[in-house]
Amino acid sequence: MKCRYIAIEREYGSGGTKIARMFAERTGIACYGREILEEVSREQNISVEQIEQYEETVTNSFLYSVYMLAQTAAGRGDMLTNDGHIYVKEQAVIKQLAAKGSAVFLGHCAAEALKEEEGVIRVFIRCSDEEARRWRIVEEYGIDAGKVGTVRKKFDRKRANYYYANTVKKWDDFKNYDLVLDSGKLGEEVCVRMLCALVE
Repeated sequence: MKCRYIAIEREYGSGGTKIARMFAERTGIACYGREILEEVSREQNISVEQIEQYEETVTNSFLYSVYMLAQTAAGRGDMLTNDGHIYVKEQAVIKQLAAKGSAVFLGHCAAEALKEEEGVIRVFIRCSDEEARRWRIVEEYGIDAGKVGTVRKKFDRKRANYYYANTVKKWDDFKNYDLVLDSGKLGEEVCVRMLCALVE
């Protein structure tokens, strides 16, 4: 199977965004992460910060997830919550960007948006080295050392809840992915090379 799209989910502090951007730069493939939110922001006339707040309030309730998926499938967008509308718009933007050509997508349940497309590789990037993860959060992300644990849990919980609410799948269940990379053991450079091997 020829790889056309790489949909990446990643732990906070894993360096996943940096790895994806390095991969995109080396291969000349487009990379979309925050750009998805910026496009939704333009189209919906809502700030990126508001979109992020909606994403943070998503529940991980099974019943909510089933309800939202049913409303989306039935085309009843008017019955969705604010975060539901944002999710639907994000999925539409991902499809629009994918139509432009091969790309790597960061977060936003991109694999779900592209599930009907050929050549989608689902990747999860984690970091088992707690010291490396902590160092990255402090030094590269600029988070106060005393707040690392709180901030890390907040972002991982937000990503897990958002993923579950919109897919009814566990975000950190490796069975949902074709490739799991551990930046703590492999290092960023090896992770980038492994991604590059998918499109060579």
